[in-house]
Amino acid sequence: MPLTPAQFNRTVNAPHDLPPLALSRDAGTTLADQLAQRLAERISQRLLPPGARLPSVREAARRHALSPSTVVAAYDRLQALGLVEARRQRGFFVREPRSAHPTPALPAQQPRPIDATALIRGMFHQGLRPSPGMGALPPEWLDLPLLHGALRRTMAGDASALQYGDPAGDLGLREALARRLADIGVPARPAQIVTTAGATHALDLVSRVLLEPGDSVLVDEPGWAVEFARLSRLGMRLLPVPRGPDGPDLGVMARLAAAHRPRLYVSVSVLHNPTGCSLPPAAAHQVLLLAERHDFRIVEDDTYTHLAPPHAPRLAALDGLRRTVYISGFSKILTPNWRIGFMAAPEPLVERCVDLKLLTSLTTPTLPERALAWCLDHGPIRRHVERVTARLDAARSTVQRLAVDAGCRFVTPPQGLFGWIDTGADTERLAQAMLDEGWLLAPGALFHATPRPTSLMRINFATSQDPSFWKALIAVRRHM
Repeated sequence: MPLTPAQFNRTVNAPHDLPPLALSRDAGTTLADQLAQRLAERISQRLLPPGARLPSVREAARRHALSPSTVVAAYDRLQALGLVEARRQRGFFVREPRSAHPTPALPAQQPRPIDATALIRGMFHQGLRPSPGMGALPPEWLDLPLLHGALRRTMAGDASALQYGDPAGDLGLREALARRLADIGVPARPAQIVTTAGATHALDLVSRVLLEPGDSVLVDEPGWAVEFARLSRLGMRLLPVPRGPDGPDLGVMARLAAAHRPRLYVSVSVLHNPTGCSLPPAAAHQVLLLAERHDFRIVEDDTYTHLAPPHAPRLAALDGLRRTVYISGFSKILTPNWRIGFMAAPEPLVERCVDLKLLTSLTTPTLPERALAWCLDHGPIRRHVERVTARLDAARSTVQRLAVDAGCRFVTPPQGLFGWIDTGADTERLAQAMLDEGWLLAPGALFHATPRPTSLMRINFATSQDPSFWKALIAVRRHM
């Protein structure tokens, strides 16, 4: 159920009612250093504002399963940084920022784009076997005859390959996309749709049109490493919002929005990467209320729409494309190589995005766009989706059993393409060791806006069915 006003206010104004801090005993840094770093992040985000009282040493030790001496050491580090002060007989309090003791920069100003890039390069590396760290379906799951047939039909007597296409994208495809969006409740006319070179290109166009360097952007955490790196490279200030099975933490989102006046919230609402969770309707409603109250837009990345259950709620459907920009593509279901994505947005924003598209890429290729329109209009893609989802359901069942037998635990309910699991070991170290064995992993640290040790990692159900991978993981973990 949606929060009542009183419940919502209590959530927003309770500075200690924050998600537990993720600490790892297998990391290369001490627990005291990790605790101090996490609290410093919350202070910099103003989730712990000036004057807020930190939990008592005893309460912090209980909450994070630490010894009191570890908490004292962490608080001492925060005092040394000038972030907190001890008040006799009262406890530790966040200090007012002073010029002599500047508050650390917001998290993710200097992300680790090399890590995100390394993961993508690993996905492109032809020498690696299908691995849990992959981000797409394996090629043998895709339908090459379908692509050949669609291209042959499109090319017959079509001279469009000899000239530039429509800057907004092929009209036939935009009409087909408008019908597809109507099926999921998103009201968009062809004039409100722009085709792009994949969903990532659409995200980039929207970011460059709506944002200026230094603007604040709300992002899900965990979230997609490439999006963190891309936004940070554009000079944006990332505001991570904890994301779990019930959606984003609304209290944290409200406090961040009030303190930093973000311009955007970028989110995968359905089959979220990496957790696989979808946004419940009540949470979606509250997110839209926050966007209205704090005057920010929402960019909804629905990349995994074809794998989603019927009638999954979309923010763009609830909002009617007023504050939302809807983005999706076909790389995850049809072929990554065609690079066909699109956005649906209010018309004034569409015009600005078309102008920027002209400056950065001129147009997108007409032939694959017309081939995709044929697939959408004549049904083969629907039948292909049915086959893939049935195969993915079977793979998910197999991988659940293999993962549990290997001593791993699912942190969120297994859904969609990705699983979010706890391996019981530092997954950055595990990823390096497994890479030596020829397996590409996606360690959990990649999915946080600021680096942090974690035992979590994302797995691709379609590429994690090989029992030899899980045997290798058990062996490597045993010797770490």
